[in-house]
Amino acid sequence: MGEVIDIAEGLFVAEPQPALLGGRHKATGRIVFPCPTGTGDYEPIRLPHRGTLWSWTVQRFRPKTPPYAGPEDFVPFALGYVELPGAVIVETPLTAVAFEDLKIGMEMETVLILFNEDAEGRKIRTFAFAPVGKD
Repeated sequence: MGEVIDIAEGLFVAEPQPALLGGRHKATGRIVFPCPTGTGDYEPIRLPHRGTLWSWTVQRFRPKTPPYAGPEDFVPFALGYVELPGAVIVETPLTAVAFEDLKIGMEMETVLILFNEDAEGRKIRTFAFAPVGKD
């Protein structure tokens, strides 16, 4: 399959199961995603692997480049907000589900998907959420 690289360092882990990495503010305990770097005010934490779909929409047209860096052959995709219990609500691509099957409140889990290729031909991996059991 060739070399696979992550879209950015420190956004997620793959093992033992995919999960996002957030940050907990050392003074207040407030959790954010992604984890801010360079200030020393946040400690990285592993966010819950599962959550519930809070809201969603379908991106039906190719966004302007830049900032969009996805495939040239655009295919509509679902975007949602997934509430991770006791942590944070994250904006995320949704995968492995037909648009008409998306329901607010459905249980979702973190998965890793291939996003694009870079100029050297390496596959770029990112996170998404899928209905539980559909990865």
